[in-house]
Amino acid sequence: MISDHEILEEATRLAKEGLSVTLPVKGNSMLPFIIGGKESVILQKPDHPKVGDVVLAWVENCRYVVHRIIKIDGHDVVLMGDGNIIGTEHCKIDDICAIATHVVSADGKRHDLYSKWRMRATRLWWYLRPIRRYILAIYRRL
Repeated sequence: MISDHEILEEATRLAKEGLSVTLPVKGNSMLPFIIGGKESVILQKPDHPKVGDVVLAWVENCRYVVHRIIKIDGHDVVLMGDGNIIGTEHCKIDDICAIATHVVSADGKRHDLYSKWRMRATRLWWYLRPIRRYILAIYRRL
């Protein structure tokens, strides 16, 4: 049986070779923009990662995450899941394995992660951090 780690390493290798990879997402750390267990992300080669990009990264030398870049300082990158309240992860720019370009819903529809409305919603969501906990609690109950 292939482990999750081996699958992620292979997805990373394929993306870095220039192939597009569709990867199912687990967990709730990217709510409400990516629904773990129901949606997948399309990953591509990480040419020029920038703040706001959703990336697959090898963080803190121990695990892979699909989270959003919130800060780049030289070669140091800070990531945070949209569904996280305060937790961040850290990696080097070279530890970014792929950039997510689209979300694929359960019915197979592709949605651009960087459309105008999604970027506006992402920006608004960032400013709602102090009350995200309450919004997410309501969202999870629906």
